[in-house]
Amino acid sequence: MTEFENKIALVTGAASGIGRSCALTLARGGAAVILVDQSEAGGREATAEAWALGARAAFIAADLSNSDDVAAVEALARRDFGGLDLAVNAAGVPGRMSSTMDIDEADMDRTYAVNVRGLWLCMRLELRMMIDRGGGSIVNISSGGGLQAAPGLPGYSASKHAVIGLTKTAAIEYARQNIRVNAVCPGAVRTPMMEIAIQDPERAARIMRGPMGRLAEPQEIADAVAWLCSERASFVTGVPLPVDGGIAAS
Repeated sequence: MTEFENKIALVTGAASGIGRSCALTLARGGAAVILVDQSEAGGREATAEAWALGARAAFIAADLSNSDDVAAVEALARRDFGGLDLAVNAAGVPGRMSSTMDIDEADMDRTYAVNVRGLWLCMRLELRMMIDRGGGSIVNISSGGGLQAAPGLPGYSASKHAVIGLTKTAAIEYARQNIRVNAVCPGAVRTPMMEIAIQDPERAARIMRGPMGRLAEPQEIADAVAWLCSERASFVTGVPLPVDGGIAAS
């Protein structure tokens, strides 16, 4: 029996990067997977990969800052899958590089709309469905910027600190309903977003000064997420877990 056999998982931000690796890792482990993303092309490609791994999978395009789109995700999960056991909330945006004083209001609002409001909207549906199911596990993707400062990305850093606050609060509120809620806080990961960022030589040099001197691969983050989703982490809840090559400790 594979680790996630007979489990139903929801993964947001599943079209690329960390979310895609998480969706495929859960599919490889035997879970049925609902993939959610704004990118229809990437989402459908990832869904086809999940089917090729032998998993039942479905994709729905959604703007998670829009409550009607999130309601459509819940409707699909209930209608076509009948429940939810696992959730990975990986959808997020970085916002534009700016100082705290100069950040554009619209950019701050968009960053919070996706990274905080969108994640909260998803958590509401996930918690409802897991209570109906008798329990479950939610993993939110925060960031090293949710544990430490992220100079030049004040909106992003603030939003990722908020993700940790939501994670800890929900973990305590729903522990007695057998729902575990944790966060993973990646450092610099080789994703399409990061490939653009490291084109700036100064930023690339700063990243490579970390203790391990390299970027993480998305699979390294997905492996940590899969552990938190699994029964191997059955007594772990409310934890913001750094997966950052030692940056938080340095």
